[in-house]
Amino acid sequence: MNHLNIGIVAHVDAGKTSLTERLLFDAGVITRIGSVDEGSTQTDSLALERKRGITIQSAVVAFRIGDLRVNVIDTPGHSDFVAEVERALRVLDGAVLVVSAVEGVQARTRVLIRSLARLRIPVLVFVNKIDRRGARYADLLDEIAAELGPNCVAMGSVADAGTPDARFTAFAGTDARFAARLAEAFADHDDAFVDAYLDDRVTLTEADFRRALARHVEHARVYPVFFGSAITGEGIDHLVRGIAELLPRVGEEAAEQPLRAVVLKIERGRAGEKIAYVRTRTGTLRPRAAVAFFRRDHGGGVIESSGRTSAVQVFDEGTRLRDADATAGTIAKVRGLAEVRVGDHLGAADGLPTRGLFAPPTLESEVTPSRPAQRPALYAALLRIAEQDPMIDVRGDEATGAISVRLYGEVQKEVIAATLADTYDLRVVFEESRPLYFEKPVGVGEAVQEITGDGVNFFWATVGLRVEPADPGAGIVFRLGVQLGGLPLAFHRAIEESVHGTLRQGVRGWEVLDCAVTLTRTGFAGPLSAAGDFRNVTPLVVGEALERAGTRVFEPTHRFELEAPATCVGAVSALLAGARAVPEEQSTRGDRCLVRGTIPAAELHGVTRRLPESTRGEGVLVSEFEGYRAFTGHPIPIRARTGPDPYDRDRYMLHTLGRVRGS
Repeated sequence: MNHLNIGIVAHVDAGKTSLTERLLFDAGVITRIGSVDEGSTQTDSLALERKRGITIQSAVVAFRIGDLRVNVIDTPGHSDFVAEVERALRVLDGAVLVVSAVEGVQARTRVLIRSLARLRIPVLVFVNKIDRRGARYADLLDEIAAELGPNCVAMGSVADAGTPDARFTAFAGTDARFAARLAEAFADHDDAFVDAYLDDRVTLTEADFRRALARHVEHARVYPVFFGSAITGEGIDHLVRGIAELLPRVGEEAAEQPLRAVVLKIERGRAGEKIAYVRTRTGTLRPRAAVAFFRRDHGGGVIESSGRTSAVQVFDEGTRLRDADATAGTIAKVRGLAEVRVGDHLGAADGLPTRGLFAPPTLESEVTPSRPAQRPALYAALLRIAEQDPMIDVRGDEATGAISVRLYGEVQKEVIAATLADTYDLRVVFEESRPLYFEKPVGVGEAVQEITGDGVNFFWATVGLRVEPADPGAGIVFRLGVQLGGLPLAFHRAIEESVHGTLRQGVRGWEVLDCAVTLTRTGFAGPLSAAGDFRNVTPLVVGEALERAGTRVFEPTHRFELEAPATCVGAVSALLAGARAVPEEQSTRGDRCLVRGTIPAAELHGVTRRLPESTRGEGVLVSEFEGYRAFTGHPIPIRARTGPDPYDRDRYMLHTLGRVRGS
């Protein structure tokens, strides 16, 4: 059997979950279409999803179209859960981008379009809600083409748009105007087809056009646009045919190749066991099989681990599972891989991403349990939650006991708090979110600590490091300026791990980015030296070198799009000016205005909170990470450092030596 994995993506409230329900209903998987408002849909299984009527976690459901088994991944539409969206996008064979016929291309729709284009994912566009008052057709096509490019092709026409009688009629391949539009869309990439189309001696059939369309959709060159209504079912049959015929499927022959698979999601079973959602690209994943899996470390290197599967269940119909080997193209729940993480690649490290599609979180908040004695339990529970979403980056301060997480927004706080209460019986309070700043070195600094035997260096380790700026977006780059064989490998690892750990707090307390660290000198004292000596002395060298290099505080910035009533332009302009935003483009369409520009991430939450009162509740703002810019405000933000402080030698030595002697 052939397989196809598709994602349904959209701006919040465009109707993607309703479309998933309709697809399952029409395929005979369910006998009643669930309601988002009632919380009875197949994919919104969390209590909070039902309560709020939004998708929070990606969910998988399956149905069949003839000999094709389709796995549908329903993704969140809210900006607080972009990490879920990114993980889903990386395992797709194709996507259905849902656009509301009334609201049209909205701000987050544009963000999704850019991400789909970046990954070259084949896309079908489904314009939903054609039966709703205010539904559009011709100008909406222009709107979609302005974002996806001119090769958006309407697959039919709409009659009585905006009424309960709205109907979608598919174009026939023999329709002269439709054939001409397809040929125009193929022109830049398919000279042979266009030549045949223009040759009066050649008669092209509807099947010829369909095959050519499928070929160009597969390479993300052409975007078919379907119209319909998930609620009434209008146009769904044509979309289903498009899914089956136009998106690239995974054939049975791929199962004969070596195993290549990706971990999409992690959850815990009733007994606390780890369950991995795995999408197999090639090969076959079986129960009781030894499996190697790979991920990137903080420095961009590859870490290899291994485990043995104990059980494999593939998605059958709807949310039902069956025990079976996970052949190429399937999505399976896999048990037994205790050390596996979200994003791991199984079988080989090929294709491990070097950077994310979306920005890391730019907010952090301290989490406090209602009962202080529950801090250890809270920390352990948050680490479990971080298995499902590593981006929250749980951090604990040994000295103060403070626990913090990184966040995209306030809704994410609510989700984490609800999960802690419902799953772990922990009631917590989140402090007000604060922005995350970063430090970058501005010069070059070197330092060395040598084995002296005179009490200056209490550790049996010599370490020399040079710190300097790295390319933007590089993160932390660790380089060797010494021969690898001059030091046991375990000592090298201790140095590199300690470098990354120390740079989580810079001179002003913020995490250091875009920094190159070169190991310039090493030495050890035979059996007297241990990895712990190198792990303990390296932070001192890093701190001294970074202070000599000097750092500057940078703030993350986002590119934003703000839609609001045209009558509210003055209030919106004042709001943006007060938030240090830089508007770059402003346009008006009908009674709506659109403002685009850049804004410090630290100001986003405040703007989002005040936007409703400035726009009579009708404003919508979305953003995506753009980069970092030097902080220009006053005073320069400083963050209190936690744990041993390598920038204060006396305090560091007192803490570290006390810990070593105590152990």
